[in-house]
Amino acid sequence: MAKQATRAVFGETLVELCQEGMDIVAVDADLAGSTTLAKLGAYDPSRLIDVGIAEQNMVGVAAGLSVTGRIPFTASFAVFGTGRCYDQIRNIVADANLNVKICPTHAGITVGEDGATHQMLEDISLMRGLPTMRVLVPADASATRACLKLAAREWGPVYVRMGRFPVEDVYPADVEACFEGANILHDGTMAQDTNSSPNPNPSPNTNPNPNTSDITLFACGVEVAEALVAANKLAEEGISATVVDVYCIKPINKDVIVAAAKKSGKVMTIEEHSINGGLGSAVEEVLSENCPMPCKRLGMETFGTSAPGDVLLKHFGLDADGIVRSVKEFLE
Repeated sequence: MAKQATRAVFGETLVELCQEGMDIVAVDADLAGSTTLAKLGAYDPSRLIDVGIAEQNMVGVAAGLSVTGRIPFTASFAVFGTGRCYDQIRNIVADANLNVKICPTHAGITVGEDGATHQMLEDISLMRGLPTMRVLVPADASATRACLKLAAREWGPVYVRMGRFPVEDVYPADVEACFEGANILHDGTMAQDTNSSPNPNPSPNTNPNPNTSDITLFACGVEVAEALVAANKLAEEGISATVVDVYCIKPINKDVIVAAAKKSGKVMTIEEHSINGGLGSAVEEVLSENCPMPCKRLGMETFGTSAPGDVLLKHFGLDADGIVRSVKEFLE
């Protein structure tokens, strides 16, 4: 299938949930076309409330709808849908543990030409710090659909991070999601075990033990597809990499992270987000308490800039080639 942005399935998934009989309603801040919630409005205009450019009010309206028994989703660009209305999310939704789903689109640097002001790089950190909030960062359209359905069916505040940038399919259409979800998508140990054509000039980093890999890559969101491509490129150079999609950053699956990390003894986290407070911080917290080991966080350490999304991934070393370079430097 053609590449598809994770935001592309937002509106249609809410329509599907309505057709299943769920009392879904969405509150949008004047961006229903961009967030794709216009599809819900076309299906049933009474289910889409547009509050205009008033994100704080958006969260307040959603909170009010939740106490009437409805299942509200909020939508805006991530920089506005979490940053501008953080106080309302914290004090109205999270503190009261209301059944509100915070689901902005256009997160990360792959927003592209809109530039640093619109490239939200702190949202995972903000949401992860709220005691009652669960945090989901799906890798592709199918995973996004699964995460949105999970959010709708489980009580309480949930954050689902979506993007504008078209991404490759990682999962089949029928994939399901769960809290504490983390999937091993590429097993570096299996790759070594089944390699019938060993590299005639193996890297000095290649681990000869077939039960281990050279490095474990933990990724989320758009970086999952890039990490998978990087793992294949590394294999061509005799370096085995296990790739884990940590799509549920909170609550995080400690068992999967520890087990995968122990097979390599070296870890790299990859995210289209600040290296402070996001996936990298979450994984390092788990490892520091359970099995300390060398770990490198690959992500954003500055604000973004204006350029097409693919150009920015390359510029900041977050494309597959950049991941390969970082892995080799780290292993050396």
